[in-house]
Amino acid sequence: MPNILDIRRRIRSVINTRQITKAMKVVSAAKLRRTQERALAARPYALMLTNVLKSLVARAEIYDPETGEPKHPLLAQREEKNILLIIVTGDKGLAGAFNANITKAALRFLESKSGKNVDIEAIGRKGRDFLRRRYPAAAVQTRSLADLTESTETEPAAGERAGAIQVTGEHIGILNKLEFAQASALAESVITRYKREEIDAVYVVFNEFKSVIAQRLIVEQILPVEEIGEQTVRLAEEMSEEEKKKAKEAAVSAGVGMHATDGAPAGSSQFGTSQVDYIYEQPPADLFSALLPKYVSIQIFRSLLESVAAEHAARMTAMDSATNNASDMIDSLTLSMNRARQAKITKEIIEIVSGAAAM
Repeated sequence: MPNILDIRRRIRSVINTRQITKAMKVVSAAKLRRTQERALAARPYALMLTNVLKSLVARAEIYDPETGEPKHPLLAQREEKNILLIIVTGDKGLAGAFNANITKAALRFLESKSGKNVDIEAIGRKGRDFLRRRYPAAAVQTRSLADLTESTETEPAAGERAGAIQVTGEHIGILNKLEFAQASALAESVITRYKREEIDAVYVVFNEFKSVIAQRLIVEQILPVEEIGEQTVRLAEEMSEEEKKKAKEAAVSAGVGMHATDGAPAGSSQFGTSQVDYIYEQPPADLFSALLPKYVSIQIFRSLLESVAAEHAARMTAMDSATNNASDMIDSLTLSMNRARQAKITKEIIEIVSGAAAM
């Protein structure tokens, strides 16, 4: 028979755990609201930049009419021999299968690119730790986003490859206070390497966040730019119906809105498709060359923003499930304690009655 005192101690322990998980759920819900607001605030700029580029494409020759080659190096498509893969995970755990799903998707992508050289930029502590155990670091010293931001030298250090798949960058702690300058520094480094033909394609693995119940894990191609304003998704994994149900329950209990964050402002799409002939201060080709790197930067920044929002949503859902499981465990332990106490009382009554009968 279980000891009543032990069961009471277990109940107190589970109650304390439930308080922690409930508090973490509230914190994640508050952070999720802020990240949703940031994603919405950054979207008009990204949409207008995309529409301006679409307008310029319609009014400027971006391909050589004689050779058919693109005039901007970021549009050049080459055979994929050297690939750069950016993996965006979280810095902390307790988010369910959020980080594990990202690393699994990254492994599937690496398997599909077997036989090619792949450089990995790991954003987030969980992804960095996972990759460290499986792949060697580059022979050159890895740099963080802080190093890229502070350094004015864009020349990468020379060195031999540590393997076909190697980790060339580790960026820890930037997602806690994400700024556009950090994404811009990474984009400049990536663009420089692509222009020098050190890499032939750039992909990013992250959780695309539209709302709490509308997320998907994707591998998106950033470079070369195939079509402005259109995502080039190579792999995609949607949420299951059970995951959507749990996320919806967590969002309702936490008071988090489930509206999508991909809505375009009214009339914003008309800018790039209208037949008005704009007068540009600089030649359209020069503007296109200056704005295309900014487009790549905003694409990377968007993936980081949405990954942060998806992580908070996953942690909120995981903590809601943990809180519910703790409540169920408390009910089960309370029932066991009552049964043990009733059995003890019954035993004592039987002993008293038996003693009285013996006298």
